[in-house]
Amino acid sequence: MKKFLDNDFLLDTNTAKQLYENAATSLPIFDFHCHLNPQEVWEDKTYENLTELWLSGDHYKWRVMRIHGVDEHFITGDASDWEKFKAWAETVPYLIGNPLYHWTHMELKMYFGIDQLLSPQTASEIYEQCSQLLKTSQFTARALIKRSNVTFIGTTDDPISPLTYHQLLNNDETFKTIIAPTFRPDGALFIERPAFSEWLRKLADASGIQIDNLDGLLAALKERVDFFHQNRCCASDHDIPKMEYIDAKKEDIDSIFQKGMKGIELTEEETGCYRSFLLKELGKMYAEKQWVMQLHIGAMRNNNTKMKKLIGPDTGFDSVGEANHAQALAAFLDALDQEGALPRTVLYNLNPKDNPVLAGMVGNYSEKGVSGKIQFGSGWWFNDHIDGMERQMKDLANVGMLSHFIGMLTDSRSFLSYARHDYFRRIVCNLFGNWAESGLVPYDMDLLEETIRNIGFQNAERYFLVR
Repeated sequence: MKKFLDNDFLLDTNTAKQLYENAATSLPIFDFHCHLNPQEVWEDKTYENLTELWLSGDHYKWRVMRIHGVDEHFITGDASDWEKFKAWAETVPYLIGNPLYHWTHMELKMYFGIDQLLSPQTASEIYEQCSQLLKTSQFTARALIKRSNVTFIGTTDDPISPLTYHQLLNNDETFKTIIAPTFRPDGALFIERPAFSEWLRKLADASGIQIDNLDGLLAALKERVDFFHQNRCCASDHDIPKMEYIDAKKEDIDSIFQKGMKGIELTEEETGCYRSFLLKELGKMYAEKQWVMQLHIGAMRNNNTKMKKLIGPDTGFDSVGEANHAQALAAFLDALDQEGALPRTVLYNLNPKDNPVLAGMVGNYSEKGVSGKIQFGSGWWFNDHIDGMERQMKDLANVGMLSHFIGMLTDSRSFLSYARHDYFRRIVCNLFGNWAESGLVPYDMDLLEETIRNIGFQNAERYFLVR
């Protein structure tokens, strides 16, 4: 019987263990999509306790605490940090089968050397032990990045951001990890949201360009793309609840934009036309800069209206959407490709039913000299568990080229989440190890180890053109 979280965790065969030891353990981390705050890195923030480092802003944990019946007072309310941690500790034993159970104990072991299982009985001891360690120089934001061997971090940034802390970090020769902004223009694309007009005003202030028509909007966004590019940006990111593509004339889009600026209610077709046009124009800007365009497709967000009003959006009340994306996605990518303006693109799906759709889609567009120009992104959000990651990689391998896959990302707000890269690498090594020992792939350790290194780090490093 194997021991929980031992050195061979998730590694079922001798070949998997060998692949992990020889090819995965020493790999750096290229974390191309996350939600870390660059200000915390610049200030080399220290954390008072695990609640601040672990639970603050983590809607994954908030969600399961609510399922467990924890009162909101102990989740996002004004309970003390200890009370919130205690509520989390009371939840964890019930998470058997959820990746959060694995991640929680991996992070305790990897960073704090704690082998105890978190429970109500161990909560106080673990909380105090971690609080003492967090006071040391080994647990500041920068120290955690360095200890995790992270070479690149791609944050998520609004186009109106001045990128102050990215600039400071880029000019700090004592800090070696590259922290690059990622262009996330949701404010421009979701014209139907009440905050649209106010966001446009902020965009005009940030860009120095008057926005009173569609051309003004495009010019302002272009200025911000140029500004982000000057600050080492090499990627964009987009929330795509439902993929849609409607070909429309620019003058019609300008009319829709004028209505949106005035707060006039738009039809579903009008918002679809507007988003289709603007996303295509943005895609052209990204291609010009040789950026990677990331499309996160299929999240059904903020389903609990009462809680959205009470504590705000994006606080853990989201779920998997079920729209069909295939035809619209193909039309969108093809429209850019016809104009010679299709950027490197990563496609992420939230509904696993869409795995074959995206795995097949990546083979439709290519570019000489670019391996895997269109990527099927790793198992995301509700899929970043053992079954979801394996399913994603098997579907990609079955109809595409798993060897060119760019691998894992944290998509997290915590400096301890780099444990997820180790989790992913163990799963990859186990997958290839099982294939090798079953005779499904050659027992060529040089080939297999090189493939593990590529998927675990090198493919992503080559794919994102970091300057």
